[in-house]
Amino acid sequence: MRVKTGIVRRRKHKKILKLAKGFYSGRRKHFRKAKEQLERSLVYAYRDRKQKKREFRKLWITRINAACRLNDISYSKFIYGLKKAGIELDRKILADLAMNEPENFTKIVQTAKAAL
Repeated sequence: MRVKTGIVRRRKHKKILKLAKGFYSGRRKHFRKAKEQLERSLVYAYRDRKQKKREFRKLWITRINAACRLNDISYSKFIYGLKKAGIELDRKILADLAMNEPENFTKIVQTAKAAL
C-alpha cells in the first residue's frame, strides 16, 4: 500500500508556521524560510537566556558600586568587608537596598567597614 505524507507534512508545517508568527515578511509565510529563521531564533533565545543573567549581574554591581562610592568605600572593599562580617546578602538584594532604602544600605556599609 502506498502512503502519502499529506496529513503528517501539513501538521509539521502548521506547527512550524505557528511558531513563526510575528516574523517579518516571507519568514512567517513560507515554510522553508520560516523553518530556517525559527532554528536561528531558538539559538538566539538559548544564548540570550544566559546573557540576561550576566547583564543583570553587571547592573546590580554597577548600582552597588555607585552607592558604595557615596559612602566612601570601593565596591571590592565593601564585598570583602561583607564576607569578613559574615553577611550573606546577594548582589540582587544589595542593589535593591542601595536603590530603594539608602539608609539601610548605609548601615550595612558601616558594618562592612567595621569588619575590615
